[in-house]
Amino acid sequence: MAVSSAEYLENIARGYVVQALKLERQGEYGKAAKYYRKASSVLRKLVQLYPDMGLVHVYKEWIVSYERRAKELEAMDREGLRIGGGDNSQQVASEVENMIVKEKSGVTFDDIADLEEAKEAIKEAIIYPTRRPDLFPLGWPKGILLFGPPGCGKTLLAAAVANEIDGYFIEVDSASIMSKWLGEAEKKVSAIFRKARELAATGKPVIIFMDEVDSLLGHFSNEVGGEVRVRNQFLKEMDGLNSKGNNREFVYVIAATNKPWRLDIGFIRRFQKRIYVPLPNKEARIKLFKLFTRKIRLAPDVDFEELARRTEGYTGHDIQQIVIRAHLRTVKELFQRTGGKGDARPVTMQDFLEAIEVIRPSVAPGVLSAYESWYEKYKAV
Repeated sequence: MAVSSAEYLENIARGYVVQALKLERQGEYGKAAKYYRKASSVLRKLVQLYPDMGLVHVYKEWIVSYERRAKELEAMDREGLRIGGGDNSQQVASEVENMIVKEKSGVTFDDIADLEEAKEAIKEAIIYPTRRPDLFPLGWPKGILLFGPPGCGKTLLAAAVANEIDGYFIEVDSASIMSKWLGEAEKKVSAIFRKARELAATGKPVIIFMDEVDSLLGHFSNEVGGEVRVRNQFLKEMDGLNSKGNNREFVYVIAATNKPWRLDIGFIRRFQKRIYVPLPNKEARIKLFKLFTRKIRLAPDVDFEELARRTEGYTGHDIQQIVIRAHLRTVKELFQRTGGKGDARPVTMQDFLEAIEVIRPSVAPGVLSAYESWYEKYKAV
């Protein structure tokens, strides 16, 4: 199989990093620094040649890391100091530990306006099997894909599930998975699933939540070896979760994406539940306005139904920003009038209408047809 130019460059950089780590372990800090700089130089060329590559932002982070490490090693070489080490196994374990959300948000399904179909699908896939596994002799879905426009509640849904089942919540993204050490990323994927199994063995279910999963596991025209290996390792781990007879392991993967069309079929078919999280309808927008205004004073003229009518095509995040802007208008007036003393006046209907004039819908109408088309092709609720 032919190797692409991008993969060829990554392999060169990988070789330099391997050599740098070897020299670092041997205490040859000056020589190790030179190899880190060589790796950085190669990655700069890779980014320059392939600026549209899926993980270009990760390569840029690697460049910064290698340059920083080179400076540290040069200082160590001059002054005889030790700053860290070359063995990253403990670092990987520590990073995975940091992905576990220690303080949950407290959000529940009741705090999420509408999305009833999505809630029901999640209950069937996660909540019911977790509470009564004996009712599911044929097994249950371990992978759930949430897709739809940004700002419509995908992350909120995932957080709510962890609270509903009183489980652990491991939150990961492409930056946390793609290690700055070339070749370590797939090890980190394996470490995440291993940690999830350890936690599940204590009797509590575990949610692995992967936001913007397309940036990590999507399919791009210019792929390099690192991306392919990470995706293959992830698919291998998912196969382990979905294997026959694995009905006593309460580890679930919830992946969210705004670009489902970037995912290849091998990834898609491992997620038995594929849930479309659409823009909120009128009833949901009314609920959103009520939810977001619970903690602020409102004037009697505020009409939630009229506000919902005027925000057709807005996401939940857009509506939140409208509420924030309307409220800040009253706070600004208070400071201008009294220097911040006393209470702000109630938020009026006019405050909301002026905020709507400034904040426009963040999702273009044409994009919605792409989501609906993809949903018709791959729906599995």
